[in-house]
Amino acid sequence: MRPSRAEQRIEVGRAEPSADLAGLVDYFWWVRWDTPDPHVQEVVPRPVVHVSAEVVAGAPRLLVHGVHPRMFHRRLEGSGHTVACERPEDGAGVLATWLRRLDPREDPQVATLAELVERVEEDTSLVRAEQVAELAGASLRTLQRRFGSYVGIGPKWVVQRFRLLDVTSAAHGEDEVDWAELAHRLGYADQSHLIRAFTQLVGHPPAAYAREA
Repeated sequence: MRPSRAEQRIEVGRAEPSADLAGLVDYFWWVRWDTPDPHVQEVVPRPVVHVSAEVVAGAPRLLVHGVHPRMFHRRLEGSGHTVACERPEDGAGVLATWLRRLDPREDPQVATLAELVERVEEDTSLVRAEQVAELAGASLRTLQRRFGSYVGIGPKWVVQRFRLLDVTSAAHGEDEVDWAELAHRLGYADQSHLIRAFTQLVGHPPAAYAREA
């Protein structure tokens, strides 16, 4: 959230996985921060699991985060970085080696569901879980079970989260937003439903967030 404010304090990098890990890893990422004054970063989570190694106050630690259903806050102070290597690219290589040693078994269901989640993220016309079930060629109940087992959250949540992230992206743009038109395009019953959903997630109505962002 509020990327223009965050970029003054936080540096984010990303690297694509090698072909043999592409079915398991979406991307490798790292963050460095330098905040003499405390900085509270708000994060709207996506339907992914994060494994991160970081150094805080000279102490390394490994963290695993599942899908977080709500926006969360991360307080940063002083200097630090994820990935316990001087060069973040080297840290990504260490994590890749560790993952290979786990000898992960291929599961075709993983690739199928990952493709569905990616489709939902990119296609703003997908506004209901029933549409995703139709794409999957499965009943909604079956898709809910698969998402629960593999993604950790239901397809309805995934659809709603990505459409709310689309609202956030519009709020960060330079053009004035027609919130009623956006609500219609993203499948909300009306503008008030969009405002209610966004406020519940972020804590502010989208127009107020756009002015602040």
